[in-house]
Amino acid sequence: MRHRSLPFLVVLALVSLLAAPLAAACRAGAVHLRGDWGQVRFAVEIADTEATRAQGLMHRESLPRMAGMLFIYDAPQRATFWMENTLIPLDMLFLDAAGTVTHIHHEAQPLDRTIIDGGPGVSMVLEINGGLARQLGIGPGSEMRHPRIDPDAAAWPCPQPDPQD
Repeated sequence: MRHRSLPFLVVLALVSLLAAPLAAACRAGAVHLRGDWGQVRFAVEIADTEATRAQGLMHRESLPRMAGMLFIYDAPQRATFWMENTLIPLDMLFLDAAGTVTHIHHEAQPLDRTIIDGGPGVSMVLEINGGLARQLGIGPGSEMRHPRIDPDAAAWPCPQPDPQD
């Protein structure tokens, strides 16, 4: 009996290993961006309530290089930010409902109360370390993949599970 289960366990382990990259491609704690410049992945914290969006990255002294905060809105809207109580320079990537970058505000200055306007139709905003968008080549038209983007509207949808599985 023991020998019969060994092949099953080997097959199960192989399927798990092969499925891991697909599952890792889209999860709540990460975003992927792509464009003619290449691809990049950021670990993200989600800000999807009034309270978490209001707090944002305020009072933090640092942010890991490939990390950020993803602000998610219930519906597309004009999104505005300021840097009061934010201690680190940030790039703000404004995205539409398809996950396409529509505008980038580069290197927002710490503690500045100037309003940063992302324009109308913003569904998400990704904040990353200031200067990183230019360094990586991220610009308007870049596409983001994340499970909170409607796959039917997404410019770069997350892989969907096969209904046959």
